Amino acid sequence: MTECYEAGDALHGYRIRAEARKISDPRVIAKSGRHKAQRIILTENAEAIIERKLGWIK
Repeated sequence: MTECYEAGDALHGYRIRAEARKISDPRVIAKSGRHKAQRIILTENAEAIIERKLGWIK
């Protein structure tokens, strides 16, 4: 398991569980073309864990 502790480190997965004392309101962002996603910002003692890895298509 890779540990991420530096500014700019990223997690990428199918399902990520996150916990924090403060969570921002969800913001809708554009991903690609017509596809949309949501972004939230976790502050104060934030932690995230990948619960399920992405399934790659060959």
